[in-house]
Amino acid sequence: MGTKYIFVTGGVVSGLGKGITAASLGRLLKNRGYNVVNQKFDPYINVDPGTMSPYEHGEVFVTDDGAETDLDLGHYERFTDVNLNQNCSQSSGKIYQNVIEKERRGDYLGKTVQVIPHITNEIKDKIYSFEDKNVDIVITELGGTIGDIEGLAFVEAIRQVGLEKYPEDVAYIHVTLLPYITGSNELKSKPTQHSVKELQSYGIKPDILVCRCESQIPDEIRRKIALFCNVRPENVVPNLTAENLYAVPLMLEEQGLAKAVCNHLHLEKKEPQNEEWKAMIDNIKKINEEIDIAIVGKYMQLQDSYLSVAESLRHGGFANNVKVNVGFVDSEEINDNNVKEILGKYKGIIVPGGFGNRGIDGKIATIKYARENNIPFLGICLGMQMAVVEFARNVLNLEDANSAEFDPDCKNPVIHIMEDQKEVVSKGGTMRLGSYPCKIKEGTLAREIYGQEFIDERHRHRFEFNNKYKEILQEKGLVASGTSPDGSLVEIVEIKNHPFFIAGQFHPEFKSRPDKPAPLFKYLVLAAKNI
Repeated sequence: MGTKYIFVTGGVVSGLGKGITAASLGRLLKNRGYNVVNQKFDPYINVDPGTMSPYEHGEVFVTDDGAETDLDLGHYERFTDVNLNQNCSQSSGKIYQNVIEKERRGDYLGKTVQVIPHITNEIKDKIYSFEDKNVDIVITELGGTIGDIEGLAFVEAIRQVGLEKYPEDVAYIHVTLLPYITGSNELKSKPTQHSVKELQSYGIKPDILVCRCESQIPDEIRRKIALFCNVRPENVVPNLTAENLYAVPLMLEEQGLAKAVCNHLHLEKKEPQNEEWKAMIDNIKKINEEIDIAIVGKYMQLQDSYLSVAESLRHGGFANNVKVNVGFVDSEEINDNNVKEILGKYKGIIVPGGFGNRGIDGKIATIKYARENNIPFLGICLGMQMAVVEFARNVLNLEDANSAEFDPDCKNPVIHIMEDQKEVVSKGGTMRLGSYPCKIKEGTLAREIYGQEFIDERHRHRFEFNNKYKEILQEKGLVASGTSPDGSLVEIVEIKNHPFFIAGQFHPEFKSRPDKPAPLFKYLVLAAKNI
């Protein structure tokens, strides 16, 4: 079987769940025995989301190979348990950058460089790049909404794919809205009709419609949509609100999405093997115990800024048969005087990653509170760095201890830029991005949690633990329990004689799955449950 292609577009309004639809379909096809890869095209001009404010685009998801990507890749990985790569996240900025670089090198031999064919060919190259790589099906989601000017090149490119491949090798899925009008007590199909008309005006006929709605689609409405949108009635699939995010694949299975895709693409393996996923959802439904755990960060105006952290906490809850109620707490509102009042109800605390010095004092007050009051604590990236700063200030009594990120001239930079990185950073800098190995000491909490000597975790940071302070910090009880294999970089710190106080320089949330929670989150929830 050659590679098959599925394109997921959206219409009417944003936020209808294209990403969850694409991720769910990936899981359903994987459960039929196919090797599936999900891919996202974003129409913005930024080369990637790495330089965007979290308020603009939510969290930046990082892949093993160091790509800074859209948060939808996190959904893809959590649902399909496939580790994605640089090519799975493409933006208009990245596409145009590649084309311009080729033009500057003379690759186009003096031709006039245009959107068609040069930009569209570059897009198609990214789509076709999975051929001959043991990939059966590529699911490509187009960001934005059909009709957006900035997305037209992507729409044209996927139209061309439909011409270049056999009809049974390409499927177009359009996600639309079926609003319910209270006054007339009925679902309205007109927005879907208009959206499909818009898509057809660009030369694409959708094969399957996934209709976001709050109730089942009556047969009469389904037939009307099929007639006016030129699709089969059985290919009009309702996408209802599920009680749990991870129940969406089973819901879409029941509504016939995967069956419609298999029929259109002439896939032979049509019978799903959803038993393990069903068992996971059944176990989640049986949970009747709840605990509160706080994420104390500074990007609280958009909770998607900590999407993977929140989801990883929920995964940890699944593994411990407890529902985790995630509290999003603004670190700017916390100080030494009110920290107990604000955080007193929480059984566990996470201080996640971030950049810049805003809200740092609140994070340090939070960490001190967790350390002194035996509250289970997990620090992630910047959270780990602030744990080191807090310990240096309040246990070592180095009052001016700080990160060189916030005070380059401080006398005790317990977090700093390594000497071999200073010149790079001064020129605009680069970060430690992607998966790096870590060696864990025996007899430590980290070793107990991971159960092995070597692990790999994903990073996104520039500053590091200053090894000049390593010995004195360890003497006072802050143990460097995980390092790079050569010992030059501290990856994990922890405190002895505490129920659970551990922090990692990496982002464990990026590798967490609902059925395989990241170990640090699993054990944080366990510790919080047992308090």
